[in-house]
Amino acid sequence: MKSKYIFFAVSLLAALSANAQETYENAKLAGEDLNGTARYVGMGGAMEALGADVSTIGTNPAGLGLFRRNNISVSGGLVMQSNGKEFANGNKTNPSFDQIGGVYTTRTGQKSFLNFGFNYHKGKNFDYILNAANSLNGSSQNKQSYIKGMLGDESTGGFYVDKNKNGEYIGYVNATGKSVAYTWSQIDYLYWNTLIPSNNAANPTYNYEPATAYDFNRSHTGYIGNYDFAVSGNLNDRVYLGLTFGIKDVHYNAYSEYMERFAGSKGAKVVDDRKITGSGFDITAGIIVRPVAESPFRIGAYVKSPTWYDLTTSNVTSLAYYNGAVNPNKTISNSYDYKMWTPWKFGFSLGHTVGNYLALGVTYECEDYSRINSRINDGGYYDYYGDYYESSSPDRNMNEHTRQVLKAVNTLKLGVEYKPVTNLSLRLGYNYVSPMYSSDGQKDPGIASFGTAYSSTTDYTDWKDINRFTLGVGYQFQQFTVDLAYQYSAQDGDFYPFSDIRNVEMNKKDPATGKITKVLESNTATGTKVQNNRSQLLLTFGYRF
Repeated sequence: MKSKYIFFAVSLLAALSANAQETYENAKLAGEDLNGTARYVGMGGAMEALGADVSTIGTNPAGLGLFRRNNISVSGGLVMQSNGKEFANGNKTNPSFDQIGGVYTTRTGQKSFLNFGFNYHKGKNFDYILNAANSLNGSSQNKQSYIKGMLGDESTGGFYVDKNKNGEYIGYVNATGKSVAYTWSQIDYLYWNTLIPSNNAANPTYNYEPATAYDFNRSHTGYIGNYDFAVSGNLNDRVYLGLTFGIKDVHYNAYSEYMERFAGSKGAKVVDDRKITGSGFDITAGIIVRPVAESPFRIGAYVKSPTWYDLTTSNVTSLAYYNGAVNPNKTISNSYDYKMWTPWKFGFSLGHTVGNYLALGVTYECEDYSRINSRINDGGYYDYYGDYYESSSPDRNMNEHTRQVLKAVNTLKLGVEYKPVTNLSLRLGYNYVSPMYSSDGQKDPGIASFGTAYSSTTDYTDWKDINRFTLGVGYQFQQFTVDLAYQYSAQDGDFYPFSDIRNVEMNKKDPATGKITKVLESNTATGTKVQNNRSQLLLTFGYRF
């Protein structure tokens, strides 16, 4: 199943009664950017053992236990894309409101505190424009839909095509089943009702258009907002404990145009507008320990629960077929609810200070994205008091695909802060984030899942590792602080307009004789190297009292 060339699923979910989402769409919501206060970003986020910054509320809330005074802060700046061309409503430079929060401290003993904190920060900024273009050498997006129809059965990753009572082509489970196949996607519907059938209504034949090249543009906008509420305790200035309850607010928008050029002046254009909204919550627990009373050296550890997301996705997708004559076009739209659970996250950190002029931090995190749990909403129940609870169950087919395509991500954060004078701080940081995607992963259009059925695009990108470089400066004047940080994030990826299929055996009917023969069909996409390189300028104003 991890083959780059034959990737159709052959197993089926016995009964699907609601909705789930596709692996690559889920992956867009997983993980977090490096963001928060300018001090936190300037040190590469390596403050999970050093603490005393409100941004640690979402990673290691024990860091709030190191506060000795009340504190409030607010942050904002600019996010700038360094590559690509502007498209549709996407801009390469965007303002961003990134953080606001504070910590309230209460003394419970001579060396003990009980602190309370709240912080909002933009956990993920989706503002990004993706551009890709390349040759296709006879393969095409519509050929993928054609091959699925020729397979003729959901159990082999395809569907059986027939007309419904409204005269539309529909993909069914098999030649005798009356249920629509879960392998029949929205993009399949568009192609089978515009391009693939011939104009002979009495005795139609089916074929595909080979493409010479493609051009693709997509603008992503939106964000995931994190709202964290925490309590943290300090025991004799040696042990620090913290607990955070987090709420996430999802707003993701993507608008894309995909154009294929066929022989002559013919071509096809798919326009897709998709939105994902919803909310989620998680819980984070952490600890920081100073093992030696006379030393400022600290060890931190923390664990974050899955984020339990309840989401809604909607799309409007249209296809225009330019064949020089009739130029048929078709539009489809859908909306549905689904759930997604992210994996557990574990972190370990070290921190050390030298006098009041040097701070050093290192953090390691691990999160296994192959364990993302795509969930099917399968109804609910009322308890004894009349309260309604919605239930869900795993989408086993899609989750199996996720385990093959995604993998565990390891993150290393390094940070240093140096004070040449008492009220001036200079900071430097670095992050390495290992790849989330397998090198041979791809979308599987033959999975029997609602994630496939509601798919309106076929493209995917296998993103590689991330390198982040940060630097910052901070100035303190009496009770006020001003911090500035710069971050540069670099990531390469391989973009594909559709999945590869090679040497799939199927039946093909000769329109003249009616004779059916066995043929081997292939459809291989040309990948394009893409980049997601971004810069961020971040400014934080703080007040201590």
